[in-house]
Amino acid sequence: MDKIHIEGLEVLALIGVYDWEREHQQRLIVDVELSADLSEAAQTDDVNNTLNYAQIAQGISDFAAKSQFKLIEALASHMVDWLLQSFPNLKTVRLKLSKPDILANAKNVAVEFTKDQTL
Repeated sequence: MDKIHIEGLEVLALIGVYDWEREHQQRLIVDVELSADLSEAAQTDDVNNTLNYAQIAQGISDFAAKSQFKLIEALASHMVDWLLQSFPNLKTVRLKLSKPDILANAKNVAVEFTKDQTL
């Protein structure tokens, strides 16, 4: 299966379980791997035959900005579901959602979900 990667996408979301976390949106980092059949795009060199990764990135940003989940696990899982529903050409989505600014003594905290369109 062919893949498109979007790495290091910075988004803002209202996320967290503590009151102080829910006062302002926080910075999150999204890494997403999108599996789809890209053979027609490769053969035709036509943008209409591929996934619009600018649209996907904007959609992820908008989804995060509108969300109000407490856990990054919930946000990541719902993001993957939204991607699979919104882009029917996707076969599999692997999404890593990082919350880099949450622990003073750790560089990053992240969760990763992989879901398949056929499941």
